[in-house]
Amino acid sequence: SEYQNGVWADYVLRTEYGNGNSYAYSSEGGQKQNTDSQFEVKEAFVELGGVLGEDTSIWAGQRYLNRAAGILSGEFWKQSSGVGAGIQTKLGGNTAGIAYTMADTNDSINNGTDRATLSSLDLYYYGVDAGIGSLDFDLKYGQQALDGENDDGFGASVTLNTSYYGLDGWTQNAIAYGTGVMQNRGVNFGNWSGGNDDAESLFLTSYGVLNISERWQLGTEATYITALDELWGAEGLTRYIVAARPSYKLNDNIRLEATASYAHEEGDEGYWGRTGDDVESDILNLEIATAFTANSDYFGRPQVKPYISYIKADDEASAKQIGIENGKDQFVFGVHTEIWF
Repeated sequence: SEYQNGVWADYVLRTEYGNGNSYAYSSEGGQKQNTDSQFEVKEAFVELGGVLGEDTSIWAGQRYLNRAAGILSGEFWKQSSGVGAGIQTKLGGNTAGIAYTMADTNDSINNGTDRATLSSLDLYYYGVDAGIGSLDFDLKYGQQALDGENDDGFGASVTLNTSYYGLDGWTQNAIAYGTGVMQNRGVNFGNWSGGNDDAESLFLTSYGVLNISERWQLGTEATYITALDELWGAEGLTRYIVAARPSYKLNDNIRLEATASYAHEEGDEGYWGRTGDDVESDILNLEIATAFTANSDYFGRPQVKPYISYIKADDEASAKQIGIENGKDQFVFGVHTEIWF
């Protein structure tokens, strides 16, 4: 809504059903059996602009704040997801903000354990001119009350938004550090957060899209995370993935895609109870797909995308970690549907 005195208001509601739900329901009505994924309100907040100045807005409620994710892994590495409030304005022509968000842990929500509410104080400053692009700065301080005592931690990240390594296109390139409660990439806060004094991680990522020609585009991603001490309770944990997806625009409504990715995980002997061949995993994924869409740009949505995917692990122990029960490779056939990106 916009008002005559220059004030504007956004009322945001985002809902979702069945995130992670693999059951195939019929239309019997009640759908509360055999799964804990239900209809959920993801965002419900109000943002008011102009009440404290032309470039300033305030917000409060439940929301996703400042999210960023790899374009091929689909994994969010930066966000604050929870209930809170904040203020955003312009400083030196750049976006600056402060926010306070809270989230209860997954264990207390799903398993009925005692509440151990997490909180995060966010400071951010976005759009700083770096000559070859712009820089975004994030700093977060987190706390969690456990057994009457407060655990804490902090995280920080720097993101460079620029061209596709000097070519036509775009990339996001980030480095992040996290410790304690903010061990998860430093700036990825939500009900999955938490950690002790031994938790410490370093995260690197670079992803983007190259515009090769009017019809050809190439998406790539390289992501790396490692424990500087422990990460998610695992000593020596290191993960990385490299992936590429060439895309060809057949016409305004059909896009052809091929995707190749290689992922690696390793940790010290005994991490998460893993020993022997379980300690180190290498996974190869090859996929071809046809995307039918109302807009055949690389990020065109909505889309219905039939695909064939081939997944191969380095050994049977690694294959079991990703759900392959017999042998070390598997073909997967399916249809992927999205209405947003």
